[in-house]
Amino acid sequence: MDNQSSYDSMMAVMASEETRTVKPTNPHLSASAHDSASGPERGAAVPAPRAWAVRLVVVGIVLSALNLRPAITSLGALLEEVRDGLGMSGSLAGLLTSVPPLCFAVFGVMAPRLARRFGAGAVVCAGMVAITTGLLIRPYTGSTAGFLAGSALALMGIAVSNVLMPVIVKRWFPDRVGSMTGLYSMALALGTSAAAAVTVPVTEALGGNWQSGLAVWAALAAAAVLPWIPLVRDRGPRSTQPQAAPSVHTRVEGAGPVRQVPARGEPPVLRITRSRTAWALAVFFGLQATAAYITMGWMAQIFRDAGVPAGTAGLLLAVTMVMGVPLAFVIPRVATRLPHQGPIVIALGVCGLAGYAGLYLAPAAGAWAWAVLLGVSNCAFPLALTMVGMRARTGAGVAQLSAFAQSTGYLISIPGPLLVGVLYQHSGGWGLPIALMIGLMIPQMAVGVLAGRDRTVEEEAAR
Repeated sequence: MDNQSSYDSMMAVMASEETRTVKPTNPHLSASAHDSASGPERGAAVPAPRAWAVRLVVVGIVLSALNLRPAITSLGALLEEVRDGLGMSGSLAGLLTSVPPLCFAVFGVMAPRLARRFGAGAVVCAGMVAITTGLLIRPYTGSTAGFLAGSALALMGIAVSNVLMPVIVKRWFPDRVGSMTGLYSMALALGTSAAAAVTVPVTEALGGNWQSGLAVWAALAAAAVLPWIPLVRDRGPRSTQPQAAPSVHTRVEGAGPVRQVPARGEPPVLRITRSRTAWALAVFFGLQATAAYITMGWMAQIFRDAGVPAGTAGLLLAVTMVMGVPLAFVIPRVATRLPHQGPIVIALGVCGLAGYAGLYLAPAAGAWAWAVLLGVSNCAFPLALTMVGMRARTGAGVAQLSAFAQSTGYLISIPGPLLVGVLYQHSGGWGLPIALMIGLMIPQMAVGVLAGRDRTVEEEAAR
């Protein structure tokens, strides 16, 4: 059996562990213990997910992913108009580049708890409603504080959906984690690049009003609400089993006191901070997010300062973003076929180092090549999401690891864009900022190799 088949089989088995009754396997177990484990649920077949529900989940995943970045990249395209319209200072506008990772870190922590209480589908549905509302109201508040509040509401919805997408993929598609993560990541990259490319033309078509140019993205978010509405009460295809079951007491003959096995639906608490892999994945996630936000915020300015026309600089940024569309589908599928994802981490890192070196040595002469290389390097994001699904055994473990890695990672990424701006302003050029980007790529590769090792956070936390 090849690595992919082994992994797929393992994922299918482990995804259903929480619905199985504990069965004694020791032949010396007493008859009463055996009887305790052999009720009507013993050996019951796990119900297959309904076909219509599976289709809705696929549509919901794609539409949700399309909405996870336009709130950010559409603002970047019209930042100058927003500053002028609201009388926003330059320093406050600069801080806007760090607001998304801050919101992702703060609100992402809430996602697993909300999902346990209401279900992941219900929380994602609420997240899409929050994105719709935030995008609709923020351009028309008439003040900087109101604009920030509307942005924070939209980013809150993005944050919880960010964390829960890997959980939904693992729950509904345990044997297709790589392909579904690729589909989700590809849609995310498409939404990111589309918002960067068409926001300005759409604004001009609507009469040049920046409020309308930003608010129009609320329509796409509203469309993403619809597939989740029928699934609000659905906890997933394997949630039809009772939420809890009595604990099973077993006694081995001559082995002393009774051992109590935890009830179904009450897995032991996972001490995620004891796992080195969880920490490595969190740092890897943070460093790749730092590179991504630096790229989104500053790459066009680097090209413009090198003499590239403004329109071409914007097109180069769009090329960097659109590289994630095909690669975000390919990389997760390749990653799930490898026992160790370190080689992919190294390959992406080398592309990043080459792209940054090109920006330093000949930013205008090789601009298209550097844009492509940095676009490839930024595909560390779908790789990180794939590793989240591979580094935990159960859906609960994936939820906890996803929240920890993304929240911690986004906290790590907050200073990066600000620091680049400070270095640029004080040095008067891009030498020091690009040196910083190169320096950050080295530890990103190192922790990515550690996070890619074939082990699970449950194993490490248990030790």
